[in-house]
Amino acid sequence: MEIKNIYINDLSVFKDLKIDCENCFGFCCVALYFSKVDGFPKDKSPGEPCVNLNLDFMCKVHKSLRKKGLKGCTSYDCFGAGQKVAKITYNGVNWYESSELAEEMFNVFLVMRQLHEMLWYLSMVYSLEKEETLRRMSSIIIQETIEITLLKPESLLKLNLDVHREKVNEVLRKASNQIRIKFGSRNNKSLSKNYIGRNLKNVNLRGANLSGALLIAADLSNNDLSGANLIGADMRDTNIKGANLENSIFITQQQVNAANGDVNTKLPASLKIPQYWNE
Repeated sequence: MEIKNIYINDLSVFKDLKIDCENCFGFCCVALYFSKVDGFPKDKSPGEPCVNLNLDFMCKVHKSLRKKGLKGCTSYDCFGAGQKVAKITYNGVNWYESSELAEEMFNVFLVMRQLHEMLWYLSMVYSLEKEETLRRMSSIIIQETIEITLLKPESLLKLNLDVHREKVNEVLRKASNQIRIKFGSRNNKSLSKNYIGRNLKNVNLRGANLSGALLIAADLSNNDLSGANLIGADMRDTNIKGANLENSIFITQQQVNAANGDVNTKLPASLKIPQYWNE
């Protein structure tokens, strides 16, 4: 039986999980390690500002990042952690003017980013899965995670992320199994992890477990990935032109930004088509 859009149209849960650079202090441009080979301006250490970061925390070359080959910059997504740390955790105090707090702020940002990524996946479960028990489970842990994100910096830095992540992963595993079965999955085992450069256009990937798969430069054009679990999949330069990812699960904006699609690529309503796909 063909399944058409099993998802609930409730996108409000994602509203605080989208990047808002204007309300951030350029945390991703400072706190992260950069490697030139990964599409960043130059190699740099964590805590060192990017050469293109202005004093207003905006990027000097933002409008020409893709033309300059800076795919790492255009792909990165903090899941809204940047503005959360800037405006809520530190109430508008920035690292440049309060340099004594800079290292702490950067470390808090790295923790917050992981928490917000968990919230993204949990929000997908909550908004996409009709089964009430699973939806209730995700709702409870979403609230718990949100409360954690509101902790003071010292508490966030002492947080045992591995313990909380395992609680989150339990919900995600149950959701993956249930949703994938609806789209024809016959087992819970993941497929091969290495698909680098492979032609997968005609491979049946409905309900497939592609978690953590290397899909770098793989050809998925015009394929139907309904119900496919894409959590942690590396989609750099993956060809998804004309592909149907509308009902794929645990896909992120960062994965979409890193891939090559077009106007015929179908995405979940929570994600947007990158502008440079049309350039």
